[in-house]
Amino acid sequence: MSDVILRLKKVNGQIEGLIRMIEREEGCEKVITQFQAAKAALDTTYSLILDSNLKNCMKLNDSGNMEKILKLISKH
Repeated sequence: MSDVILRLKKVNGQIEGLIRMIEREEGCEKVITQFQAAKAALDTTYSLILDSNLKNCMKLNDSGNMEKILKLISKH
């Protein structure tokens, strides 16, 4: 989980940078590039969390929680 926390801290830094860029009214291309980088990093972290949780449910044979996770995924 420390890897996930580190990744989230990096995403947080990217978001803070994005906010500063927008406040300074930097060029559209730079803002979009930064936004895409932050989104990709967050998507990767989400996948890691999802994978970890599903594997844990399978290991524990916890079909109830697995069902909840799958319902959450299907909403997106």
